[in-house]
Amino acid sequence: MTTNQPLAERMRPKNLDDYIGQTHLVGKGAVLRKMIEAGRVPSFILWGPPGVGKTTLAQIIANRLEAPFYTLSAISSGVKDVREVIDKAKSNRFFNAVSPILFIDEIHRFSKSQQDSLLGAVETGLVTLIGATTENPSFEVIRPLLSRCQVYTLRSLDKDDLLTLLHKTIANDTVLKKKKIILAETDSILRYSGGDARKLLNILDLMVSAENGNHAVEITDAKVVERLQENPAAYDKGGEMHYDIISAFIKSVRGSDPDAAVYWLARMVAGGEDPEFIARRLLILAAEDIGLANPNALLLANACFDALRKIGWPEGRIILAETTVYLAASPKSNSAYKAIETALETVNQTGNLPVPLHLRNAPTKLMKELDYGKNYKYAHDYENNFVQQDFLPPELAGQRIWTGQANPAEQKLTEQMKRLWGDRYS
Repeated sequence: MTTNQPLAERMRPKNLDDYIGQTHLVGKGAVLRKMIEAGRVPSFILWGPPGVGKTTLAQIIANRLEAPFYTLSAISSGVKDVREVIDKAKSNRFFNAVSPILFIDEIHRFSKSQQDSLLGAVETGLVTLIGATTENPSFEVIRPLLSRCQVYTLRSLDKDDLLTLLHKTIANDTVLKKKKIILAETDSILRYSGGDARKLLNILDLMVSAENGNHAVEITDAKVVERLQENPAAYDKGGEMHYDIISAFIKSVRGSDPDAAVYWLARMVAGGEDPEFIARRLLILAAEDIGLANPNALLLANACFDALRKIGWPEGRIILAETTVYLAASPKSNSAYKAIETALETVNQTGNLPVPLHLRNAPTKLMKELDYGKNYKYAHDYENNFVQQDFLPPELAGQRIWTGQANPAEQKLTEQMKRLWGDRYS
C-alpha cells in the first residue's frame, strides 16, 4: 500500500472484523455474515447512502470466498461490457469452483437492456451478482432481476461508528500514526460527514494536510468549518443535506405549508436532484398523508409522475410545483396508512387464520360439496346493495381496523358505514 493513495483507500478494510457498521447484516450471528462464513452467497443488491461500505463489503466477500472479482460501473459500462465480463467469467469457471463475483456499482443507472443482459448469467449461477445502489431497487431494478436477488439495506454510520473509524485511522494509518493528532472537538467533522465514512476520512485528510511542519495537529469544530470553506446550506445530493432537505420537503407538505414546500422543492431543483425521485416522494405523500381526505391527490401525483416523464426538464419543475402546492394545501389524513399498519400487526399476531367457508370460492363440484361458498349473501340481491354478514375470520369478528378521521370526505364515508353497520362504526 502506497502513501500516495487517498486516506479512504488506505483504510479500506480487508475482512469483516475490520469492517465498521452494518452490524445488522455482518455482525456476529447476522444473516449475511453467516452466509459469507458458510461460503454460500447468493446474488444480492446492497441499498444504502454513499460511503457506508457497499463496495468494500463486496470486495471482502470476494476475498473470503477466494472468488474471481469483476467490477463494472453503471455510469461507464454498456451491454457490450457486461457480455465481455460474463464471457470472461465463463472461460475462467472451473468445475466445482465458486462462482465469480460481478460487482456493479450504481446498478440503478443500468438501462433495462443492460439489466436484461445479466439475467441468464445470474439465473444459471454463472456469476454471483452484487449490485450497489443509493436508490430504492423496487423502482430502479427490473422485476425479473430483482426477483433473483436478495436486497440488503445498509444504514448511514452512526456517531459511535464514525468515532471508532476516526480513532482507528489516527492510530493505524501508515501516514497519520507518525503525526500527533489531537481530536479536541468532533461535532463538526461528524456533522459534515453525514454518516459517510469516505467523506469523514477525506475531511480528516484535509485537516491534517493543511497543517505545515511536524507540530501537533489539533482538530476543532471551528477549524473544520474554516478549512472546508463550505456553505452549510449547500445542497449535496449525495450526502447528509440530501436527506435533510427531502425530510424538510416531506414535513412541509405534511404540515400544510405550501410556501415552505415549494422553497424546499426549489432547493432540490437547484441542487440537481433527480426529478423522478421528487415525483416518487409526492406519490407516497399523496397516499400516506393526504389519503382519503382528498383521494384526488393520488390521481394528481400519479399524473405528475407520468407528465414529468413525457415533458422532461426544465419544464417538469412546473409540474412538480403544481403538485407540491396542491398536496400541501389539501386536507390531511393518514387513516389508510394506519389501517394497513393495524391490519399487518393483527396478521403478525394471529397468523394465517382460515378463510370462512362462506367467503371461499367454489369453482369445482368437490368444493361445493365441502360447503365452499355456502350461505354467502350476494350484496346486490338486497336493498341498497348491502346485507350484513361476517367478512372477517370468527376470531376477529367485530374488530375495527379502519377509523375515519375528522375531515369532510371521511366523515361522509363514516356516516355511510354507520348507516350500513350501525353500532360497529359509532
